[in-house]
This record gives sequence, C-alpha cells and structure tokens, in this order.
Amino acid sequence: MSHPDGLAAPAPAAVGASVKPTQPAPVSRSDRVPALAWVIGAAFVAVELAVSGRYGFQQDELYFIVAGHHLAFGYVDQPPLAPLLTRVTDLFGVSPTAIRIIPALAGGAVVVAAARFAALFGAGRLGRVLAALAMACAPVLLGATHIANTTPIDLLAWTAVLLCVCTAVLRHRPRWWLIAGAAAGVGLENDNLLLILLASLALGILLSVQRPVLRTRWPWLGACIAVVIWAPNIIWQATHGWPQLAMASALHHENSSPGASAGGIPAQLLYVGLLVTPLIVAGFVTLWRAPQLRFLCIAAALVVIYVVAWIPGKPYYADGMAAPVLAAGCAAAERWVTRGRRAGARRSLLVASPIVGLALALPLVLPLVSVSDLHSLPGTAQTSNLGDTVGWPQLTRAVAAQDAALTRAGQRPTAIFTGYYGEAAALDVLGSADHLPPVLSGHNAYWMWGPGRASDRTVLAVDALGMLRPYFRSCRLLTTFYAPYHVQNDWTGLQIGVCTGPVAGWHTLWPHLKHYG
Repeated sequence: MSHPDGLAAPAPAAVGASVKPTQPAPVSRSDRVPALAWVIGAAFVAVELAVSGRYGFQQDELYFIVAGHHLAFGYVDQPPLAPLLTRVTDLFGVSPTAIRIIPALAGGAVVVAAARFAALFGAGRLGRVLAALAMACAPVLLGATHIANTTPIDLLAWTAVLLCVCTAVLRHRPRWWLIAGAAAGVGLENDNLLLILLASLALGILLSVQRPVLRTRWPWLGACIAVVIWAPNIIWQATHGWPQLAMASALHHENSSPGASAGGIPAQLLYVGLLVTPLIVAGFVTLWRAPQLRFLCIAAALVVIYVVAWIPGKPYYADGMAAPVLAAGCAAAERWVTRGRRAGARRSLLVASPIVGLALALPLVLPLVSVSDLHSLPGTAQTSNLGDTVGWPQLTRAVAAQDAALTRAGQRPTAIFTGYYGEAAALDVLGSADHLPPVLSGHNAYWMWGPGRASDRTVLAVDALGMLRPYFRSCRLLTTFYAPYHVQNDWTGLQIGVCTGPVAGWHTLWPHLKHYG
C-alpha cells in the first residue's frame, strides 16, 4: 500500500501480534548521497575558506580564544567544546582563517546531510541534489559557519542527531540510536540549546506512530550515552551555582521585545531563504502527511514555537531543523516535477530559486564587498556578525594609545576594565605586543575569572565609565572610539576613559560588577 505522498506506508500489525516499532519504509534504490551533492558540499567549504581571512575576528572568536586558555568543563555562557576547539586550531596560528576551518567543514557536512535526509524520505537523485543545493544556499548556514562560535557545531549536532534518529526509525537500524546519543552528548558539550531538540523529538515520537520505539531499550541507551558525555559540564554547572540558568534568563529578557516576536517567523524564513519558502512549506506538509515522518513535523513545530515564544530575537535558534524540513520539501518538489507537464521548466525553477536567493543574500552574510564599502550595505548587515568583524585592531590601537599617553603623563594605568567580553578579548588577543596592563571585565566568564592581582589604582575604562563611576572618586572621558570605514556596528561610539581613587579594592567591588548577556 502506498502513501499518497509517495512514501511507503507501514504494514498493519497482525492481529494478536506484539506491538513493534515502525518497520523500515521499503525503498527501490540506495540511500546513497549523489556525487553532485558531495561536490556542492565541497564547494560550500571552499567558498567559506576562500573568504575566511577577509575583514577580521568577530568578538565571540576572540572571546573563545581567551577562554581556550582558561580551559574548564564549563563557562557561565556555554559548555566547554567551542573554546576547546579554538584552542586546538591555535596550533595553526591565531588567525581568522585557522579558527574558521572547523566551522566551514561543519557547514559542508550539513549540506551533505540534507541530501541524505532526502534519500531517507524517498527522493531520487534530483530531490537529493536539490536538498544539498537549497541547504548550501541558505543564508543562515553561510553566515553561521563563517564565524567560529557555538552556532556551526550546534547546527551540525542538531543535524547529526536528527539524521541518526531518522535512520534508526525509518530503516529499522536501532543501533543508530547509540550514535544519536553520542552526537547529542557532544552537542550538549557545545550548547545546551540541544535540549530543546531532544525534548521536541521525544514529544514528536510520543505523539506519532513511532511511539512503540520508546518501549525498546535503544533510545534509552542512546540517552544514557548522551548523559555520560554531558556529565562533566553538568557537574561543573552544579558546583558553580548553575550560571547558565541566569544566562538563559538574561538572553530571554534581551531578545523578547514585541518587535522581535512579531518578526520571529518571517526572520526564520528569511534565514533559510525567502525564495525557497515553498520548499519549507512543502516540507512541513510532507512530514505531517506521512505518518512515519510526522514526529519530525511535530518536533520542528515545537522548536519554532519555543523560539518565537521564548527568545524571538534569536530566530536562527530554530534552524537546526532546516536540513530535514528542506529535504522533505525537495522530495515533494521532485514528485511535482515528474508528475506534471514541462518537467524541464519546473526543474529549472527549483534549481534557480535557491541560487537567485543566494545571489541576493551573499553580500549580506559573507565578506565579499570591500571593507571600505561595508558602510553602504543595509544597517542589518553592519550590525550582524559580518559588521562585528570590523574594528577590533583599531580599537586595540586606540586603547594602547591612551595607555601610552597616560604613562607619559605619569599616570600609568594599572588595569583595563571593559564593559563587555568582546572588548576585553580583543585587547587580550590583539594587544599582546603593546604590553597593556591586565584586562578585566565583569561580563560573563571574565567576571568568573576575577581581577587576579591587578591593581585598581588607575583604571583605563573601555565602554565602562558608567559601570565604574559609582565605585571611583574620579572618572573622566579621554576619547571616543568609532569603528573604521564609517561602519555602524555594535562596537562603535565606545567611550574610553580613566578612573582613579577606588572606594574599595577589586575583590570588594567585584560582586557588584557582574553582568550576563
């Protein structure tokens, strides 16, 4: 018996037989990923690496470089994997290109995985290649894997867990649950956001025809593997007062404006690709109509609802579901091509849509335009990760100049205090040759690292005059830093000042200087 969407329906259980997990959907062809899909994945990696050295570091990358020299089983704002990977890539030199190798490879893997999803969903060669192409052209994947923060590994971890679960339930290969558990454990060591996927998947399976699989031991063995891998970070969080709960609350308050809520769904469509919206809609419909795939539709819907309701200002948090949804849409699109007239025109339309969308979005997500022309792009591009890769060396030189000027005036700074971790990390990583005083901050992990033995006698304040004024007798403005090339990013217009006459020592003041976000 065939399902109307072209997916084979599971055979009914015999009367009196015990309930078993859904049997694998019979397929007439291999689940192999076509060579062209591999080529698309390789081209994706090549493009990312080709532009990886343009502009400069982004603040999270600088922060993770510093965190990688404070290795621990956890941090206040993320688990340990991203800083650890950054520390590993330090072996190739401290450069944007070196630390962006792993994110680029992660993006290529997600592209190939999209083709594999399409194969599992019954697509032929066209549907599989189209899934890889649509995923490779998705602005969110291109932009996210250009930066070495938690997002690239997060997207890969979500994709890997979903792919393993689909293989386990659709091809009746229960041992894939163990691989899914390992992928989940590694993903949780990168970002706790993966818990949303796991909870949504569990509910999706519970509310679908795949429910009997929960009566077997395999999902639970996979869950045990995930917990074992994740355990070091859980223990770290427990012994440090669960700081990531405070971080989650701070992110919720920062990213829950009415405007962000209203634009949540449109932003998610824009991130995956506005011109492939029909594929996204078709993907949801296909997953819902096929009983054995409905658990994925439920899981994807729950993730989207969570993001829109709890943290709409971070719409890309839902894009770990993009690969299977796009793949399902491409499987449906392939059937649309084969069952209608003018198949060539339909095929051309499907191929052209993601490519045209990519052409429109590419200058906004990758550093293709000259840095001197970046200010001519829309404001959203200048305040995105792309714009945030501009200006850190110049800020470092501006701070070093003020440090030198104060030293010549006989008022040598004994510490630098910054308002945010990005500024502190830039000074730590890029200012080593300037012999700057110790760099401190009350933001995120910098607060936990503490002031050490730094003196508070004369403090050079970077974007922190307002924070320090209540605790020093004198604070004065020295200069204001503006990002170069007239770029209006989030790190322009920063005040640089000096504070003297502390009312108490750093260790007394430190609890009052903590802030998360």
